[in-house]
Amino acid sequence: MVKAAGFVVALLGAECSGKTTLAQQLHRELQQQGIDGVVVDEALRTFCCERGRTPTHQEQAGIAQRQAGAVADAARCHDVVIADTTALMTAVYSEHFFNDTRLYDNALALQRRCGLTLLCASDLPWQPDGHQRAGAHSRAMVDALLRAALLRSETVFSVVSGSGAARLSVALSALQGALSKS
Repeated sequence: MVKAAGFVVALLGAECSGKTTLAQQLHRELQQQGIDGVVVDEALRTFCCERGRTPTHQEQAGIAQRQAGAVADAARCHDVVIADTTALMTAVYSEHFFNDTRLYDNALALQRRCGLTLLCASDLPWQPDGHQRAGAHSRAMVDALLRAALLRSETVFSVVSGSGAARLSVALSALQGALSKS
């Protein structure tokens, strides 16, 4: 089923849209099918956990670079990479929180290289998660900025919505379709 090494599945979405859970579920499914896959964790989450705070404006570019580097490194070693977000989310957050759009060009260029972009809908209940989450009020704006960036750059994406097994089924269907074409 997998024909090319380094097929990147990008999971995007506002905070608390199920990206991390979906990444783990997709990884388990790949393992059960005997496909060499790996999850690349979200650099922003790691940053917040390590530092006990959210990043400053000046730290945004470094986080985007770390995310992109981790995805690229994984793609050199694995058949399928499930990116629990990409540099594009950092660009969106940079615009949302700091009114800075400078990270978009590079982030969108990298995004277009992904084999599949899954946009996780904000239809799950919001839950607090330490320092990382701004609050339920920011989800709609982040989602709107993300969708606008994807549409503006003509990046093809599939929306993943629903909950539980239904959400996973939507994602798996999109992934299987994309892998069969790769």
